[in-house]
Amino acid sequence: MPGSHSAWIICVIVGGMTGRLKEKRFQLLNLSVCRSGQMGVKMKKIYDKNELHFALMWIGLYVVLMSAGDSISEIIGAAKIVTAPIGLVLALIIYFWISKNKLKEKYGLCPFWANAGKYLYFVPLVLLASTNLWWGFQLNLTFCETVLYVMSMLCVGFLEEVIFRGFLFKAICKTSIKQAVIISSVTFGVGHIVNLLNGQDIPETLLQICYAAAIGFLFTIIFYKGKSLWPCIITHGVINSLSVFANENVVTIQKQLAGGIFLCIVSIGYALYILKRTA
Repeated sequence: MPGSHSAWIICVIVGGMTGRLKEKRFQLLNLSVCRSGQMGVKMKKIYDKNELHFALMWIGLYVVLMSAGDSISEIIGAAKIVTAPIGLVLALIIYFWISKNKLKEKYGLCPFWANAGKYLYFVPLVLLASTNLWWGFQLNLTFCETVLYVMSMLCVGFLEEVIFRGFLFKAICKTSIKQAVIISSVTFGVGHIVNLLNGQDIPETLLQICYAAAIGFLFTIIFYKGKSLWPCIITHGVINSLSVFANENVVTIQKQLAGGIFLCIVSIGYALYILKRTA
């Protein structure tokens, strides 16, 4: 019958198109896997050649891409709408690269097995994480922007800890532990100067550099002594994420200064305590 013949032809055409679409998707998937594999190989070559250069490469990529993401997000008019996906992609690339090359223990992406009592059960980290809520709680962004902001800040916590405490610290400590601790901490603090590009005030940025260096020192000591980065990653991510709920309307220069001094004292004091208990 003519009708059934036409239907049969249509089925053949549709079936052929569906098959070609599946084949195309499969080819694209293979291409994506191949490219990611090639990128992983190139990263391993740079890493094997010079770990310090590898660390500096990642610091540069992180700063440039995340700053660009913030700038584009501001132009679009939605907080972190570009930054969050960039941070997620970078975090996944680093995590899977470390896993594939069996470097989790070296870079602290492993459970914390040390005696938690010698670290005061991380209570001081809870104090540090709470500072953004000292002066009140409020919703500063829309729901979607808040989700993107928190996602972005959690990625920042992971990336900065792995790059500064992991890659950079481990690369330098082959030569000198003391130099590695100092350089990792100071570089982490000074790295916050890029916030000037995002419109942050100079006094606020200078204060942030100081307490970020102190926190960086603490996190480096926790990683060095405890062999795990997860306490640092979690605390870092929470500190950054809770900043979106801070009541900035009541925060004065005096309060900012008091908060910065508190962060410095607790961070340095806690780090020295850990060093003494684990000596």
